Amino acid sequence: MFEMWLRNEGLDAAHVDPGLRGGLTNPALAGVVARVDADRSAAFEPWLATGPGRLAALMEQAAPDAAGREPEQWLGQPGKIDGTGPVPQLWRVGAARIGQREQDFPVGVPLLDESHLQVTSTPGTRTQAEALVETLLMRVVSYFRPGMVAVHVWDVGQFTGAMPGLYPLTRTGLLTVHDPGRLPQLLEELSDRIRRVHTRVLVDGHASLQALAEATGVRSEPWIVVVLAGNRSALPEEDHRQLQRVARGGLACGIQLVMLDVPMTVSAPVETVSLKETEAGVPYAVSSMTGPYATVLPDPPLPREAVTRACHTISDEHERWRGRIGSFADLLPAAGQWGRSTSVSGIHVPVGFAEGLPVQIALDDASPHALIGGPSGSGKTNLLLTMISSMAVRYGPDELELYLLDFKEGVSFAQFAPGRRDRTWLPHARLVGVNINTDREFGLALLQFLADEMRRRAEAAKAHEVTKLEELRAADPEGRWPRIVAVIDEFQYLFAERDAVTKAATTLLEDVARRGRSQGIHLVFASQDVSGIEAFWGRPAIFEQFVLRIALPRARRVLADLNDAALDLPRWHAVVNHESGIRHGNEILRVPDATGKGSVDEVQRALHEAYAPGRTEPLLFDGARAPRFADLLASLPRDGGPPRALLGQVIDVAGSAATVRLPTAPGRNIGVLGAGAGEAVRVLGAAAGSLAGQFPPGGADFVLAPLVPEAAGPAAWLADTLAGHPVQTVLLDGMRARIEALAADVTARLAGGERRPTFLVLYAADAADAVLERPGTEALRQVLRFGPETDVHVLGWWRSAQRLKTLLTMGASADDLGAWVGLDVQGSELGALAPGLLPAWSPRPGRGLFFDRAQHARPEVVIVPELEVP
Repeated sequence: MFEMWLRNEGLDAAHVDPGLRGGLTNPALAGVVARVDADRSAAFEPWLATGPGRLAALMEQAAPDAAGREPEQWLGQPGKIDGTGPVPQLWRVGAARIGQREQDFPVGVPLLDESHLQVTSTPGTRTQAEALVETLLMRVVSYFRPGMVAVHVWDVGQFTGAMPGLYPLTRTGLLTVHDPGRLPQLLEELSDRIRRVHTRVLVDGHASLQALAEATGVRSEPWIVVVLAGNRSALPEEDHRQLQRVARGGLACGIQLVMLDVPMTVSAPVETVSLKETEAGVPYAVSSMTGPYATVLPDPPLPREAVTRACHTISDEHERWRGRIGSFADLLPAAGQWGRSTSVSGIHVPVGFAEGLPVQIALDDASPHALIGGPSGSGKTNLLLTMISSMAVRYGPDELELYLLDFKEGVSFAQFAPGRRDRTWLPHARLVGVNINTDREFGLALLQFLADEMRRRAEAAKAHEVTKLEELRAADPEGRWPRIVAVIDEFQYLFAERDAVTKAATTLLEDVARRGRSQGIHLVFASQDVSGIEAFWGRPAIFEQFVLRIALPRARRVLADLNDAALDLPRWHAVVNHESGIRHGNEILRVPDATGKGSVDEVQRALHEAYAPGRTEPLLFDGARAPRFADLLASLPRDGGPPRALLGQVIDVAGSAATVRLPTAPGRNIGVLGAGAGEAVRVLGAAAGSLAGQFPPGGADFVLAPLVPEAAGPAAWLADTLAGHPVQTVLLDGMRARIEALAADVTARLAGGERRPTFLVLYAADAADAVLERPGTEALRQVLRFGPETDVHVLGWWRSAQRLKTLLTMGASADDLGAWVGLDVQGSELGALAPGLLPAWSPRPGRGLFFDRAQHARPEVVIVPELEVP
């Protein structure tokens, strides 16, 4: 029985065990002792010859620099490691020996990303246990660059916590000491971090921050080491359960627990160090790393003064690092990592720095849309440029598409489209709209496009029996389903008026904001002031979807009502909040300068070189420029149907041409209304000039009637454009005879005569009222009423809506003018041409109100084209 005890407990343990020690000197048991000693020597002596040396070499490899060396080699020297390389696998806590042998070997414990640590002590060894934890913490914070590791200390028995030598770290936030009565708040804070890391950082399929760092080469989140100093009593049941949850999920999220005299059982990696003392009061320890038969001698406590000086040095270095201005280049991924991210689960990119580390924003199912606010000069445009560039460098054009609108009078986004001097463009951009502060319809068109795309994706998802984009991409791997991010700067202009545009835009926005998240469509709205957007009062369903809020200095009403964190921000800073603006979600970051040369432009150049070949350029909509007639003409469909007259450009995402079909059907005439000649002759010239190429040479007749002097030049240009077709120019003195002859021709055609396409182009048609007299006016009415069904069409410009209305009576009607464009004419005057619609229209330079009875339910705004007219 004594031999069994010795073999179970160990011969060395028997020397200190009062129950067994007496048997060691009993002559009757000498043979038993000798056999056990011989067996032990046979087992351990060969190992003792080489084992400690091999363990020392292994420790040197697994615990480099401060992790395993003597304190004089690292204490007081701030680390340089930024977490991008291998992390020490072991951290030294002392040395161990077998039995009474003098030869010992170093002992370390795993910690960061690997295991928690549970330290237990006796009343006589509590001081040594605290010293062991303090030395371990100093090794960790001294190994990495200051800021890569943050320490939290909670002590159930002290307000200030144990280990006062570490207190200088509190100066820069590297150490946080928690109130002994607020353990639940600390555990909730740790739980929030775990949720945040899983929902915003570990979104590309990586299981842990360690795996993410190995894949990307960047440690995006600091480690958190939490020291819990208890009194060997069990925690309250709810706190114990919460601590167990933190222990299970914390390691993957960079949270390591060091529990000193805190009893806890958990199914998570936990190493133990148990401090004991001999009868003589000599402290020693037993560790789960070495087993019960090795005696661990903890390293001597570090000198208190040396620890304090080292912590001051680390804090000073951290202060210098925090004061470092993170540049735009620091946000970019490492070479070879551009375009390597996948947007399956969302968009996650850094936009600034906090404590020297990049801070990410997320556009995903949890935070589908973003709202950015800041007054003029607060850096809103700089933030948007940083955000767009950061997205583009991480996600390829097949993973991300950008639609960029700027309502203010600027060209912030124009650089992403090809320009006159710089022909490069951002391959991710599909649409760039600038200078559209007076073209609110363009913002409406974008929302309509997003709603249509959302429905298209929803139908595809339904066909594959899935519900959201992530599942659709898995079910249809051959399809192209990129995430769409629509960025609208100064979006409040879209809702500035109480009119049909605001009403339609609000309805579309509510639909896209609610349902867009499941189809991978995200909105980023930026504004100087959101408090004046009356269109959203009573519509909380819209802003509740904008979970991500970014407030720039002095921004109001962007965050929650009681969150005024942005009011005290310095320039180049922002508050990022992924919790709908609630205060506890605030993250303050510094935004780098993205406006200087060599930043965004260099990113675009590199991306253009990598992705542009074989891709179409983005559509640039510049509200300050008129579309060219030649470009619009080239976009006309060649479907072989009736000829189309080009009137301008529709304000839509595709930049479509506004056209009117001219079949042989009643009412297929076109009217242009405007007092000024400049825009009217451009619309009329585009309409007539676009018809020339739709007939074979000589296949159509054109009659041009420039009835005012300012129409002479445009009519001559049109005659040159129509070369190849018979063109007759009629002046004012020959107008009546030509109209009466054309009316007779229409009558003959109705009786079965030859029907050759004929187009009557009238410049300032109302100028002929004095010379037409009653017979000529009746003839013009006959041409308007019966001409289209005989392939005779009138394209006319009238300088007065009332004069046109007078013409369309007594033998003619408003239906005879099937399509019209109103220029510098008030909407109330156009009501007679669109009965029952009451057009809401105020004249705008370069814009017209277009209505075609054959294709429109309501009039729409078009852009007047630019002609090369002398």
